[in-house]
Amino acid sequence: MYIQIFIIFKKNNLIHKTMNTQEVASKYTEWMRNGQGMQILEELYADNIVSKEMPNWPGQVVTEGIKAVAQKNEEWMDNVADFHSSEVSDPIVAGNHFTCRMSFDVTFKDRGRQQMEEIATFQVENGKITEEQFFYTM
Repeated sequence: MYIQIFIIFKKNNLIHKTMNTQEVASKYTEWMRNGQGMQILEELYADNIVSKEMPNWPGQVVTEGIKAVAQKNEEWMDNVADFHSSEVSDPIVAGNHFTCRMSFDVTFKDRGRQQMEEIATFQVENGKITEEQFFYTM
């Protein structure tokens, strides 16, 4: 009986393999390049995600939990008047961490046009991003 259930699950693709850090990093960069930020939040972030911004960033420096991080991202996007360009490097993976360089040319509603460069670092546990931290100049 147990073997039958396993075969049925396998046929219906209900068994999901936990992604390793390289796989998570590759999905993250692919989806960032394609503007699929919501898919990143829904599929790659852990429920207990911790997001760390640079000190003196307008808003919270540390945001905890998937709902709060989603709201922070939504507020950032709501303040964007126009995306002129963006670039995301290939990821560099070391153990359960990865990093990538991102650059954006964005016009914000409240502060005008800015060119931003940042290094983003991520920690992965059990196939999910549990921590992110950003280092940037504006």
